[in-house]
Amino acid sequence: MEPFYSTEAEAYRDKVQAFLAEKLPADWQGMGRLEGDELNDFVAQWRETLHQAGYLAPGWPEEYGGAGLSALEQVIIAEEFARAGVPTGAMNDVFGIQMLGNTLLFWGTDEQKAYYLPRILSGEDIWCQGYSETEAGSDLGSLGLRAVADGDQWVLNGQKIWTSAGHMADHIFTLARTDPDAPKHKGISFLLVDMRQPGIEVRPIKMISGESEFNEVFYTDATCPIDHVVGGVNNGWAVAMTLLGFERGEAAATLPIRFQGELDRLFLLARERGVGDDPVVRQKLAWCYSKVQIMRYLGLRTLTKFLAGHHPGPDGAISKLYWSEYHRVVTELGVDILGAEAMIPTGRGPSSSFQTDDSGAPNSSASWVTTFMNARAGTIYAGSSQIQRNIIGEMVLGLPKEPRPT
Repeated sequence: MEPFYSTEAEAYRDKVQAFLAEKLPADWQGMGRLEGDELNDFVAQWRETLHQAGYLAPGWPEEYGGAGLSALEQVIIAEEFARAGVPTGAMNDVFGIQMLGNTLLFWGTDEQKAYYLPRILSGEDIWCQGYSETEAGSDLGSLGLRAVADGDQWVLNGQKIWTSAGHMADHIFTLARTDPDAPKHKGISFLLVDMRQPGIEVRPIKMISGESEFNEVFYTDATCPIDHVVGGVNNGWAVAMTLLGFERGEAAATLPIRFQGELDRLFLLARERGVGDDPVVRQKLAWCYSKVQIMRYLGLRTLTKFLAGHHPGPDGAISKLYWSEYHRVVTELGVDILGAEAMIPTGRGPSSSFQTDDSGAPNSSASWVTTFMNARAGTIYAGSSQIQRNIIGEMVLGLPKEPRPT
């Protein structure tokens, strides 16, 4: 683990900070100060600013609209954007740029890259992820959505669930079973499906927080061209694992910053509510502080390996398990500090159901209570805690596989 940056890296950090100072308002305090249409308008305008500056997909080759920046430069951008409280793109860019785009650069044909990558950056195509299914649970290899070749197209029938931001997307990358007779991990293909067709239906899922950022997606004789397969027919499992690695790569740099910002707000909340000197509360706050510091060093370890050319692998499960279980506890403490006020929350709620509230968010009871309600979902989405523990035990520690029923 290397906890320090080189002189050259710090010089590039100055360049990123200068960009932020030029493009953001002088009184900027973070996206947490915005809500509703004002927030949506800012994100749309900021995305275009990043696109024009080459910061929307900074690691992509310039021929596809990126900036061709090094891994270290990308990490510095992510860190400085997180500290400034601005996004690296719009919500669905996590799926279109960070996941699918990077996966296409690794697995896609020249034709797929030339067609899809510029459309992702321009916003002409907006993507979501079609992985989880109701009958498969957390066992992605047991998925059952079928894709059958019929002439020059695939015909898809089945269902996906927990499709984040699916109601905002017009394309979905879909894991489908293309060979039902092959072993479960061998008969899967990674397909690129246009959602703007009669065979696709998106239904929102109402969460305990009242939001509907997750969805069900139903495929009824939906189609996609026969050549819209990434990585080859029946090789979708390898492609899917590559994509999941990209899903967790940037988090090593940004999560410690976001969670430290949230913890700073919690310290302030304790003082505002007059419990900052309560010995029990202080002990719990100290526990939270220690966990965020450990998260920071876990992130530095991951970044050190990433900058040395090691792509995220099974050890990424450590970070996912760690932050999601921590966040469930720290948000419970926030609700405890609010006390009876938490039963009737008021004020600005968080702008997203994922992870922490935005930088600069006020200490409203609605922000803390809604984030608390969403936190338990963090132990389930992107791989449940039980699955993460199995991955760590079997693939990182080398322990025997969990016994399975015959």
